[in-house]
Amino acid sequence: MSGYCDIAPGHPLHGPYHDTEYGFPQREEHVLFERLLLEINQAGLSWETILRKREGFRSAYGGFDVDIVAAYGERDRARLLADAGIIRNRLKVDAAIHNAGVIQRLRDSHGGFAEWLDAHAADGGRARDKAAWVKLFKQTFRFTGGEITGEFLMSLGYLPGAHRPDCPVMQRIARLHPGLPSVVGARNS
Repeated sequence: MSGYCDIAPGHPLHGPYHDTEYGFPQREEHVLFERLLLEINQAGLSWETILRKREGFRSAYGGFDVDIVAAYGERDRARLLADAGIIRNRLKVDAAIHNAGVIQRLRDSHGGFAEWLDAHAADGGRARDKAAWVKLFKQTFRFTGGEITGEFLMSLGYLPGAHRPDCPVMQRIARLHPGLPSVVGARNS
């Protein structure tokens, strides 16, 4: 079992994220897009690096506004690839722009990103497992392998794993959002 619930509390970056965001369900499109974009950019790096660059991402990606990012063209790609405040990886930048367009289309097909997630939370009458989520995400989005998809979904309560059952934050989440899966395990720093 990971020790995120042990190392995060009191840490200047991990603490606030652990205590107020990680594992808490979200509905707002810009928050869901932010989480997906940050998880994609974390691939191969530490979560602390991403948290340190979070405001840079917010600024570079138009406040995580899906419509703004979906409209990015070549000038924006070049700007992003030159921005030291974010992760300058062409595949990750292209994935962010592509995925913003996917989220726009989810508005038409499902009413929005949160509704799409909800519509796929069950698979054959049971909670969708990680493998099924990963397959769905790979069919729908870019740069969403197993670790990225798993962390994204844990961070929102769709998969267990954000907090240990005895973590006070897990207990708060359970009170605020009854019916979420019990959460065991945690994020690596």
